[in-house]
Amino acid sequence: MSCESNMKRRHMGNSSTSGSSKTQEGEQVYTDVPALPLGVLEEIFHNVPPEQLVCRFRLVCHEWRETVDSACLWKERCRREGFEPKHPDRVPSDWRLFYFLCKNRRNLLKNPKAEEGFSGWEILENGGDKWKVEDVMMEHPDDTITKNFVTSYFSCMKCQVIDLEAEGYSASFMDEFQPSIRISDWYAPRWDCGSEYEMRVELLGAKKKKIITSLTEKETFQQWNDQKWTQVTRVFTNYGKGVRYIRFTHGGKDTQFWAGWYGIRVTNSSVEICPLDEKDEVDQSQVTN
Repeated sequence: MSCESNMKRRHMGNSSTSGSSKTQEGEQVYTDVPALPLGVLEEIFHNVPPEQLVCRFRLVCHEWRETVDSACLWKERCRREGFEPKHPDRVPSDWRLFYFLCKNRRNLLKNPKAEEGFSGWEILENGGDKWKVEDVMMEHPDDTITKNFVTSYFSCMKCQVIDLEAEGYSASFMDEFQPSIRISDWYAPRWDCGSEYEMRVELLGAKKKKIITSLTEKETFQQWNDQKWTQVTRVFTNYGKGVRYIRFTHGGKDTQFWAGWYGIRVTNSSVEICPLDEKDEVDQSQVTN
């Protein structure tokens, strides 16, 4: 229903609403709510926490439910809070979903920048002289990144398993909306030693059984390279029902078996639940100077 038609409907039926209804929990709610002009009602709703609007306010009466469910309300809320599509010609099909995905968007990985040592990470392989945290050798495009993880002369791999429900993404939400899952990782070699990089991402079911795997090909860097940071991005869409966990794994090694830490370096990894960006529809890799 458009904003204009919604306004006309409200003016035609501008009468007091009274009576009672039940919440989903079975609580009886009694209402004696005078009808308000749509503009006034929406302005009030803009000052109410969004979770309260959906879970409580829309249960008060038929008019409030229609207002809370209207695209106009959430589109305006997005505008006020700065949540806008990156491509103006690509209008979200569900403005409320778009709002909540933007508002809750965050990196679900713990300690991605090595600022807390290896806290949050499970070490799967610790070859050679083992994993190490060091200061960045080559300046990262994000100047807030000051540390990275570095691998040694045999395979070093580490991972995190993200519990989506524990992070606020319920089973019903994941199954019904199947929001985009955006994976990003940054890696760089040493200039004076060859190295290999690998990243693997798995979407897991309720019993952590694999549903989908995205496995990047191992990237090999030769000795005497430019040691620039590279960002790799993967986006999962239309992955079907049942996704409850995400396992992120990455690492590598050096290729010359030098004692010490001459292997691939990784930092600023991320896993996000977010609205689909048009440029993210296809997996991509981007090299940044």
